[in-house]
Amino acid sequence: MNHHVYQISELTGSSPTSSDDAIRQALTKAAEKSPDIKWFEVVETRGQVVQGAVAHWQVTIKVGQTLG
Repeated sequence: MNHHVYQISELTGSSPTSSDDAIRQALTKAAEKSPDIKWFEVVETRGQVVQGAVAHWQVTIKVGQTLG
């Protein structure tokens, strides 16, 4: 069995489309800087409301990347 050590970072993605798209935005940007990302966890979801409808999503995630 392999042993792993993870570094955890917290990111917030945003999107006018959906919460899933906000997550994908954050992961895409993180992957540009580190190809070793192995998992993510949703920490918080919030949104902007304009005239009674969702106008924008913000999703905060923690991402784990392997070290060494």
